[in-house]
Amino acid sequence: MLLFKTLSRSAGFIAVATLSAVSSNANEAQMHAIAEAVSAEQIEASITTLASFGTRHTLSETQSNTRGIGAARRWIEAEFQSISQECGGCLEVFTVSAIVSGTDRIPDPVEVVNVIAVLRGTQDPNRFTLMSGDIDSRVSDPMNFESDSPGANDNASGLAGVIEAARVLSHYRFAGSIAFAGLSGEEQGLNGGAILAEYIIDEGWDLNAVINNDMIGNITGVNGVTNNTTARVFSEGTRYVETETQARQRRYQGGEVDSASRNIARYVDMMADLYIPNLDVMMVYRLDRFGRGGHHRPFNEAGFPAVRIMETNENYTQQHQDLRVEDGVTYGDTLAHVNFAYAAKLTALNAVTLASMAAAPAPPANVSIRGQVSADTTLSWEKVNGASGYRLHWRLTTSPTWDFHRSVGDKNNFTLENVVIDNYFFGVSSIGPDGSESPVVFPGAAGSFD
Repeated sequence: MLLFKTLSRSAGFIAVATLSAVSSNANEAQMHAIAEAVSAEQIEASITTLASFGTRHTLSETQSNTRGIGAARRWIEAEFQSISQECGGCLEVFTVSAIVSGTDRIPDPVEVVNVIAVLRGTQDPNRFTLMSGDIDSRVSDPMNFESDSPGANDNASGLAGVIEAARVLSHYRFAGSIAFAGLSGEEQGLNGGAILAEYIIDEGWDLNAVINNDMIGNITGVNGVTNNTTARVFSEGTRYVETETQARQRRYQGGEVDSASRNIARYVDMMADLYIPNLDVMMVYRLDRFGRGGHHRPFNEAGFPAVRIMETNENYTQQHQDLRVEDGVTYGDTLAHVNFAYAAKLTALNAVTLASMAAAPAPPANVSIRGQVSADTTLSWEKVNGASGYRLHWRLTTSPTWDFHRSVGDKNNFTLENVVIDNYFFGVSSIGPDGSESPVVFPGAAGSFD
């Protein structure tokens, strides 16, 4: 159930009035309000501050208050604390860290520190959706931790989006929990994500989705295209943790394009269509860009659904580059190349996705399907807490999106008559009392969120 609050400062304190959404129209109105509350000016201010630390390289200065990754992560923690203070202590702010050493890019022991803020759910507090961005930056030489590396787009833009989403969503309450994460060590080997994934496993979080944001502020690509109306979402097709037995089942029953991560990508696409004007999501059916990696990958490797949101048109002269002018080309990742309105648009996409998933019940568990040599298809599932009903979805096997659906009420199985199992892919989503909906779950291990 989606809950919202109003704030009163007239008496010198924050009064929280909690109201439950009672219809899908109320839920939709809240989502539009969330999207519209995202501020390009706030994002610009955050990116400007992050870039001002000179370098945020993982191996850089940690004692200074004005330069290096130590100063940056303390500032991020202070921003989360300030947001929490404004909402009456609604955020749990803490760090998760570990010592990393003995790798190509971290040869000597270094503490890799992630900064986390949690907006705790009111009904299902151990169920999480997580938004992340990277703290660190680098220049051409990945081991150069001294030269200026403002990292304005890569990835102050994504991190600024995380902070802004936390600010906006702190004014609301949701059934499930939302975590906001600044991850360190991305450029040195995706270290922060691996550390946080291990922490989440140890803490027993029920993590339904990770939405990683890496470069959400550039609209002009090295290909000469300028476009502020599209964004890419990368997602793995089959689960990294799939066993040989599960792979064999998938070969005969399908699921190559229906991992939980892939259905998170479809969910993000749906949120853009519903709530973000003039934004079309390009779902890229690949873990990440060709031969490259991002901080969602460690979560995939730990078995969690995770995707990457980013700009459509990259400019490689502005990524991982020494600040210089060469042959008339200005190299470097500076503020001049960031489009703050576009970063706000992609942040709004994150915010409504987080809000919708946290408001909705958990995805159905143990979804199964049968119907071979039959005219009908039957789906079964385990009910989840907070769901008032369920919706069946199906699509042609060549379609990228769920094109057909039927709501079936508060049941744990349903038969679609005269819908032949051989011709379609199928899934099930949970529906909340306010009309909020979970991501779709493809039957079997291939699509499981567990």
